Amino acid sequence: MILKTSQPQDIKPFLEKLVIPQQESHKGQNGKALIIGGSTLFHAASLWAAEVASHFLDMVHYSSTEENLEIFTKLKTAFRNGIIVHKKDLLDYVAEDDAVLIGSGMVRSESNAEEQVESFDDVLRITDEAEYGRQLTYYLLRHFPDKKFVIDAGALQMMDADWLKDMNERCIVTPHQGEFEKLFREKITELPVEEKAERARHYAKEYHCIILLKAIDDIITDGDQTIIVQGGNQGLTKGGSGDVLAGLTVSFFTKNDALTSAVVASYMEKLAADDLKRDNLYWYNMIDLIHNIPKVLAHSLS
Repeated sequence: MILKTSQPQDIKPFLEKLVIPQQESHKGQNGKALIIGGSTLFHAASLWAAEVASHFLDMVHYSSTEENLEIFTKLKTAFRNGIIVHKKDLLDYVAEDDAVLIGSGMVRSESNAEEQVESFDDVLRITDEAEYGRQLTYYLLRHFPDKKFVIDAGALQMMDADWLKDMNERCIVTPHQGEFEKLFREKITELPVEEKAERARHYAKEYHCIILLKAIDDIITDGDQTIIVQGGNQGLTKGGSGDVLAGLTVSFFTKNDALTSAVVASYMEKLAADDLKRDNLYWYNMIDLIHNIPKVLAHSLS
């Protein structure tokens, strides 16, 4: 199935399934998400994810690195639309929130430890940021198999695909093509779109997950149904568009099924980029994109 942002009717079947806030709802009923990401190198990436999520959810909890104390302190003033949480309190928020995004802005290293630590205290004692990301991802997936997870960027680059197989609630993984190749150990970059879609479908089924493969045409598959989303423009090549997409995906995933969440997120980011192009051509930034996504979604629902 191909969805085109130039044909608004294409997304209607997915929007009809999308859960939106009801008039009689109360605080907390319209979604809570925990976003774990960032590093001393990439401090803005996870903030973009958190900012877009804050438009759609009742509460966003956000946890980042403390290795750079100055940046960590400034986060409390830079991110005003959610709550900054300390690493030591992460498990409480994983248990409390509807969905968790991990990986945006996290760093990778070339050497992945073969052994996984078994206690959360041991995870907290890890000082290497890349290894912390790997061990934290493993720990959370192992101890919260019923939780909704979106796994992005640095976490994808440090994890093992086999970890996905033991989840009761299927994870959404959001790799670009290079991350896909690292995670599933197969080259796809030079393949035609149809063959990329088939390989993504194969691995989604084998590893019991939903794959949102980010490319010029996004490919979303749960191993049975495969959707290709066409649209967007060169402005989305800027750093941060993947982080915005991950934040949007986890927002929808708090109250919707995984496939619907990934498809609507992909479509709305591309549609927002198309809308921005009319006035800005390709010269918009991630804040522009974040602020435009709610507008195009509201218009699409009307």
